[in-house]
Amino acid sequence: MKVGIIFGGPSREREISFAGGRTVYDNLDKSLFEAVPVFVDSLGNFILLDWQFIYKGTIRDFYPPVEALPENEHGLQIYLESLGELSIAEQDEIISKAGKRLQPNEFKQHFDFAFLALHGPYGEDGSIQGLLEWYHIPYSGSGILPSAIGIDKAAQKEMLKQHGFPTPDYRTIQYASWNGKQNRRQIFEQLKTDLSLPLVLKAPHQGSSIGVSIIKEDDFDAFEAGVERSFFTKTIYKSHWLAIGEEKQLTSMKQLVDIREGIGMPVVLEDGNIIYHPEELFNHINHTFSSTATDSITLTNVEHEQQVLVEAFIQGKEFSCIVVQDEQGQPIALPPTEIVKGSEVFDYRSKYLPGLSRKITPINLPTDQIQNIRKATSKLFTAFGFNVYARLDGFITDNGDIFLNDPNTTSGMLPSSFFFHQAAEIGLNPSQFLTYIIRTSVAERLKTGKDTVKLTRLLQKLDKSIKDEQAHRQEKIRVGVIMGGYSSERHISVESGRNIYEKLSSSTKYEPLPIFLTGNNEAHRLYSIPINIMLKDNADDIKEKVLYFEQGGKPHPVLAQIAGEAASITRKYTGRSLQEPQRITYEQLKNLVDVVFIALHGRPGEDGALQQELEKLYIPYNGSGIRSSQVTINKYETNEILAKHGVSVAKHAMALKEDWLQDKEAFYQSIEQGFPYPFIAKPADDGCSSAVKKIKNRQELDAFATLIFREMEELDTDCARTLSLGFKEEFPNKAGFLVETLISRNGAKHFLEVTGGLLTKYKPDGTVNYEVFEASEALAEGEVLSLEEKFLAGEGQNITPARYAADPQRRQKISDKVKEDLKHVAQILNIEGYARIDAFVRVLENDEVETIIIEVNSLPGMTPATCIFHQTAINGYKPYDFIDRILTYGIERNRMKAEI
Repeated sequence: MKVGIIFGGPSREREISFAGGRTVYDNLDKSLFEAVPVFVDSLGNFILLDWQFIYKGTIRDFYPPVEALPENEHGLQIYLESLGELSIAEQDEIISKAGKRLQPNEFKQHFDFAFLALHGPYGEDGSIQGLLEWYHIPYSGSGILPSAIGIDKAAQKEMLKQHGFPTPDYRTIQYASWNGKQNRRQIFEQLKTDLSLPLVLKAPHQGSSIGVSIIKEDDFDAFEAGVERSFFTKTIYKSHWLAIGEEKQLTSMKQLVDIREGIGMPVVLEDGNIIYHPEELFNHINHTFSSTATDSITLTNVEHEQQVLVEAFIQGKEFSCIVVQDEQGQPIALPPTEIVKGSEVFDYRSKYLPGLSRKITPINLPTDQIQNIRKATSKLFTAFGFNVYARLDGFITDNGDIFLNDPNTTSGMLPSSFFFHQAAEIGLNPSQFLTYIIRTSVAERLKTGKDTVKLTRLLQKLDKSIKDEQAHRQEKIRVGVIMGGYSSERHISVESGRNIYEKLSSSTKYEPLPIFLTGNNEAHRLYSIPINIMLKDNADDIKEKVLYFEQGGKPHPVLAQIAGEAASITRKYTGRSLQEPQRITYEQLKNLVDVVFIALHGRPGEDGALQQELEKLYIPYNGSGIRSSQVTINKYETNEILAKHGVSVAKHAMALKEDWLQDKEAFYQSIEQGFPYPFIAKPADDGCSSAVKKIKNRQELDAFATLIFREMEELDTDCARTLSLGFKEEFPNKAGFLVETLISRNGAKHFLEVTGGLLTKYKPDGTVNYEVFEASEALAEGEVLSLEEKFLAGEGQNITPARYAADPQRRQKISDKVKEDLKHVAQILNIEGYARIDAFVRVLENDEVETIIIEVNSLPGMTPATCIFHQTAINGYKPYDFIDRILTYGIERNRMKAEI
């Protein structure tokens, strides 16, 4: 069956839709489905997307294409709508750089079924559903009417009341009355009287917590800012703008035009003129404030909300519950998940970056209260006429009152989302759950009485294919995917491991088995874990569950009951039931798997210790061998070896805890004499930007040393503040750290930070061939690349291939020199399998190139948003193809060693 995945779209949630579409594209079972990527741009054009672009980090990394972008002095990123009013011919020219325009009447020629990964207006409001029904294309999820209900939070409130569901009391603020300005204080006073503080402000047609604020204090200014945020308007005051200076003005501008945190573009001015491009807006603000007496400018997005929903705040546990249908059309509420937030609002970052919030499944409540939530959500699913699946959110108070709000006819489809998290509790991995969604959706469309013969045949064919696929499962290569660990990189390791698992589980060649590793450097503890444990929120949650079962714990009674209710679904799509975690030895691992994929980062994993254990038992594995791993884990030793071979590296030195303890002043002076401020301080054996800091003065140096050399697990709050550590940012505890000079332009005509991946394979004579990919140019918002910019979908910007020069031939010539330098580094260090090398590149006069190596990652992050997949796509490898070649190399290496 050809499945058209429709993703992207014009809404503010387009980046989550883009990342979710990629998840669906990668996870569709390849023995059942052929995935067809249909990208919707922000003007509503349907594009049969060239598959390479699916693996870009964000939409703006490829669309609009570089050729269509106007001159942009300050490097402000834009979406298509910022190019202004485009003719059809101009749109076609842009579209042709990314794929082929599809007209809706052409859909049938390209796919049999539409999987909707769109979010927000146009995607969840019945619009796309109606279009597909008109053209006789079956689609996923709910139909037209429930979708229209599911998008409008204000209309939902009335329907909830009509059906007898308790819901937080609410009022609305109309845009016309708010825009008058004179009544704003009166509106605030009335809302405080009617609803009491705190107040919850919401944009009625948005998801992913966009446009949501909580007003806790009697603070009119905070209320006014929150309402503007929900309407997507912004008032900029001259006094504040001029006081902050150009650097902060640019930062403020980036936030302002961001479609999630700001108001987005285009904007309409008070005189009715429309500004499309952020650069034009920046110049307009500066010109207005410098040349007129105007003391404020009010900007309003051209698609602002017409009303803001204001709700009474409910004090209680927040939950989210996915409800699905069985084959008889009856709702089954999956186990509700409790959302434990680090801030008042479960915001975009908390939803989609691992480790920032906790999702506890099932919610931590007595069994009867959990069942009450399930009954209420199932009842609402039926009352609102939802089909196939829905996500229903709400709160439960201390006395057990349940308040439902924000029913959603679709859900985020990132690997960390509730969608997959809860489905795993009935034993379905993401690939199997997507198969369930497609099969159930076809059956649901059949109930409409339209296209009955065609849909019946489609359903029969799919059912036969599902049975055939299960019959051949035993013929696959068994891959143990080892994830977790105990370093500060353990959460990213779990994300990498899950991504590898998911890519392999949808393949026709491999059968992955998730293995969780914990313990310490003295003793590794390995556990075979089921899918529901693997999809827990982060590494710490997985460890907690594993230890719970090891100590004799039993499945939660609610989970056991739901497993029984969903047994027919589980059997149909998996052919097996859920198992409990099992402690295993390396010897037992050998009997369970044919090959291992190490998805660990830092120690253990990249230090050779795990490789030693696997080689003792002749278990093939991915990545470099023992000795090479022992070298590349240590950034100081790597720098020393490369420098001896004439490779450019930063001036470096180790700063040791014993010296710091002996005489702090002498310790600091020694560093300052060798390394003028600012310089870089970082752990010598951690990656993923863990504790990498630009040190600008003695106070920051003291804070860094105090944190990294601390005896306690807790962080000193003053030191954390000095280093501007982010929420829940971890800081490792080490016996030494690496100090490096800050690499700068140093007179080069072009200077950029790059990260380049590589892949190895054996030549016929048994020697190793290195395939070095086009490097990505990494753009950091702050002083160093953050965790979010590396691994969170929709964050950061990686431009692939790197922009070494404007002229294509010059660019390629410089790129080839950089790739040769990276290959030389890999050969010196005896890198095998694959790796990622980070470097700074100076392009000098006459296009001479100096490549300064920062670090080498022998097991680079393999999360869905990582830029190594952008690079491999240029060489024709989809992520699965890349992973397949990595495993193939490991298997061949093991065979060659056995022959010797």
